[in-house]
Amino acid sequence: MAKEGYLNLLPAQHKKSKEPGDSRAMMRARRNFLEAGFYQEMAKAITAMIDHHRTTDAMMHILDMGCGEGYYSRQIELHSKDSVHLDLHGIDIAKNAILAAAKKQARARFIVASNKRMPYADHYFDLLLRVYAPSNDAEVQRLLKPGGLLLIVTPGPRHLWQLREFIYKDVKAHHTDIALPKHFSQIDSQQITYKIQPDPDQRMALLQMTPFAWRANQEILAQIKQADNLEIEVDFLLTLSKNS
Repeated sequence: MAKEGYLNLLPAQHKKSKEPGDSRAMMRARRNFLEAGFYQEMAKAITAMIDHHRTTDAMMHILDMGCGEGYYSRQIELHSKDSVHLDLHGIDIAKNAILAAAKKQARARFIVASNKRMPYADHYFDLLLRVYAPSNDAEVQRLLKPGGLLLIVTPGPRHLWQLREFIYKDVKAHHTDIALPKHFSQIDSQQITYKIQPDPDQRMALLQMTPFAWRANQEILAQIKQADNLEIEVDFLLTLSKNS
């Protein structure tokens, strides 16, 4: 147990690099963008969906897989109608991200570990949250209680359309097919769409959070940064499924 309150359970033999996970620069970019509130509407929608599908007042155990610095866990605690009965956990392979998460949210429990080998008891969680993160189907099924919930957030068709127009000649809509683990059935879904207007530095931070950032050369980066009053569409799909 680190003095900051998190556990490091990623042994050296399971690391593929000295500091696995997002780089410090990428974590800093994500932190600056998220803390500015641009994705808060999506975070509120996550919380509302969780609250809507709670069936009892008993403690609800929730794990954010690939939690980074714990932004969504903090938002869930902040906006839930009954945060007292939430047992929030987060897991990520980036130690520096988990350290930051633990400092910011004392009530939650954070662990440095791989989502391919998650250090939790079988059937412990009521809900698993996956926001733009990979997961292992076998581990999802092992960790969730019978009837447990899996909430997945993926890009909607026009997510970051105006940003992608700088990079691609022919921008294509994101695919919206959501692959669910075996024995899971969808019980709810929601599309969240709105526009944001980040300043030039926030645009660059947002770009660093995307998988297409590496396609942007210096000329494209300058165009994105210098664009006047650039409005960018954000488009999210929330898919809730149940373990049968």
